[in-house]
Amino acid sequence: MKEQLLNDFYGYVSDLLGHDTIKSMDQYIQHGDISCLQHCIGVAVFSLILVRVWKIKCDERSLVRGAILHDYFLYDWHDGAKWHRFHGFKHAKIALENAERDFELNDIEREIIRKHMWPLNAAPPMCKEAWVVNVVDTYCSTLETAGRFKILKPLQQMVVNATAY
Repeated sequence: MKEQLLNDFYGYVSDLLGHDTIKSMDQYIQHGDISCLQHCIGVAVFSLILVRVWKIKCDERSLVRGAILHDYFLYDWHDGAKWHRFHGFKHAKIALENAERDFELNDIEREIIRKHMWPLNAAPPMCKEAWVVNVVDTYCSTLETAGRFKILKPLQQMVVNATAY
């Protein structure tokens, strides 16, 4: 199952992971000492695991691609710039604008990126895929912020392998 999951994961996002701006996400710290790219890959992998374990019927390709792009804001929100002050409320919109500029997105992918910060963004997700990414993003962010990412060694290895892709 693990090998099939990783094959499917890479099949869904290999084009994204090869894109220079996606690779640049590795230079920005997201939470703790986890880069934005590592965080997005972790959210994508966990989201895929969750829908398969719970047998949630959904568009897996859109789920994973939306998860990779959900934090595609492309700046260091820790740098103290005044306009980063409300990052939690604004970055989903910025990520969506960047993703629409650089990639062709479908409606599910747009919904995932736009709504992943609910309830900080007022409108709740309207599709299963966006709900899954919202929940998994919150979970991963909490673990990363609390410095407990190291307890997830198997996922961490998948993240390292994926970022070396």
